[in-house]
Amino acid sequence: MNTAEYYPYRTAAARDLCFRYLDGLAAKLWPIVSEERMVPTTFGATFVRVSGPPAAPALVLLHGAGATSLMWSPNIEALSREYRTVAVDQVGEFGKSVCAKPVRTLQDLIAWLDELIGALEARERVSLVGISYGGALAAQYALHFPERLEKVVLLAPGATVLRPPAEFWVRLIALGIARRRGLRAFFRWIFADMARTDPQWIDSTIEQLSLNMRSIQRHKTPIPPVLTDTEWRSLRPPTLFLAGENEVIYSAEKAVRRLKRVAPQVTAQIIPGAGHDLTFAQTATVNERILRFLKEERAPSKALGACAG
Repeated sequence: MNTAEYYPYRTAAARDLCFRYLDGLAAKLWPIVSEERMVPTTFGATFVRVSGPPAAPALVLLHGAGATSLMWSPNIEALSREYRTVAVDQVGEFGKSVCAKPVRTLQDLIAWLDELIGALEARERVSLVGISYGGALAAQYALHFPERLEKVVLLAPGATVLRPPAEFWVRLIALGIARRRGLRAFFRWIFADMARTDPQWIDSTIEQLSLNMRSIQRHKTPIPPVLTDTEWRSLRPPTLFLAGENEVIYSAEKAVRRLKRVAPQVTAQIIPGAGHDLTFAQTATVNERILRFLKEERAPSKALGACAG
């Protein structure tokens, strides 16, 4: 079933307002020169920000729920020095991608991501980095299409290793009821380190998600499940798991212990001084861990073809 040309936004005016807001945010936050592109898929045209040397290895970046490619603003400069980065706006969600049909299932999302990666025309395999919801999606993609991937980085992936506690769902319900007041309470809880060190960042994040909630049609986002022991053991691409020591959607220590027990091939580490906000609260440390992992025993250069221009 095709959708209205402004889907997933409520109206064309809501879409245009959000696009202007995101363009203004990019001008303020995005620190490097990037090329903005629309990559065609059967689910719609996917908006991406392409940065870094055209002949460098390809690195696809997946953002968290309620966010956009701009979530990678703190990391993009470091990651793009030696990699051809492709920061993605997930189709069917807040952002600048144009949705041709609803994304209803996890299988739809995996199929969309596979089309997107295929459309990049990488000469060989790409590496995939996902944060929060994007990390959960990256893990699912790695299970289904390991042959496409050079390496995988999972940053505070939602669920995936452990189920969120009941408190997480209670706070989500409260967020839906209280709206803006609920957002502030939720973000102070889940992003406690940033709330303490940079209250203005919390204000900006609330502003963005408030606009998201006002502008996007109600729809059910597919929730990737926790991976079974068998699935973790079968994960073929070299994988890095990073979680902040103050993570609240699960215990970082328990997550690392589980991975060491069931999937010793996964490199699992805890980032001090951060929680679910690890890419913002400990940007330099996270960048260093990602780059070190990507460079370890790296295969010959995996360069983007047509997407690189």
